[in-house]
Amino acid sequence: MAIGDVFAVDGCPDLHYVDTGMYDTEEYGAVYIVDAEEPALVDTGIGTRYENILDALDEVGVARDDLAYVLPTHVHLDHAGGAGYLAEACPNATVLTHEIGVPHLVDPSRLVAGTKAAVESQWQFYAEPKPVPEDRIEGLEDGDEVDLGDHTLDVHHAPGHAPHQVMFHDRTDDVLFTADAAGIWIPSVERIRQTSPPANFDLETCLDDVETVQDIEPETLCFGHFGPRRYEEPLMDGYARVLEEWVAAVREKRAELDDDEAVIDYFVAETGMATVWSERKARAEERLNVRGVLAFLDEQ
Repeated sequence: MAIGDVFAVDGCPDLHYVDTGMYDTEEYGAVYIVDAEEPALVDTGIGTRYENILDALDEVGVARDDLAYVLPTHVHLDHAGGAGYLAEACPNATVLTHEIGVPHLVDPSRLVAGTKAAVESQWQFYAEPKPVPEDRIEGLEDGDEVDLGDHTLDVHHAPGHAPHQVMFHDRTDDVLFTADAAGIWIPSVERIRQTSPPANFDLETCLDDVETVQDIEPETLCFGHFGPRRYEEPLMDGYARVLEEWVAAVREKRAELDDDEAVIDYFVAETGMATVWSERKARAEERLNVRGVLAFLDEQ
């Protein structure tokens, strides 16, 4: 696998994904192409290298004028930062995202400020997002359907990771685009990992979202981070345990050290992901996730 490569999803002839090279890291960020009668992109990456997504459309055989929908699962900029660029390049596409997120893609200024505060030094990898024209974007809510002609996507609100997050379930292929609700799938080591960024992470609601995935029980999970995997019940039971144990570990270390920066430094130093993503990305990811749990504990 390499940044910009396009892959078919096994068992789904109309579904492909591209490695966006997010944070200059392979196998971290995926954008999906649903080659339906009304073609759609699920997620958009961080804006950087958005041309790779357009090249992937060309490779799959979807003309840019024919793209019908751009579907950010939520408006965190690692999933929606390319929406304005793709809307500009694909003039007939409508952007659909949860109604809470719509104003933030029309005017990304608050989203940019919040992202800079959350991702800190990782901002260097982002492109400044382009606003999505107001007449090119519509809001979604739980229970809506996105009609792609020969495919229908059911919209499931999944607010644990962010209040504006949805998952899309493609009934035809029985595929669930999980956003961040099912965690981060790491194919190279075949394990699932927590994602708990500030400022909206909520453990109990995340566990509710895991139950939503289990209720849908799709054949395939398509992770934004990273790639497809066949659904198995133990995988989601395991992710619930990962979340609970992760929050408990941060809570315990905070009680021991009584210094939040020391807590962050501890988990950054203990990261086991440096050989998977690179030391720079692994440390930044650890810092982000610890800060999200500390904020959640403060709310509690």
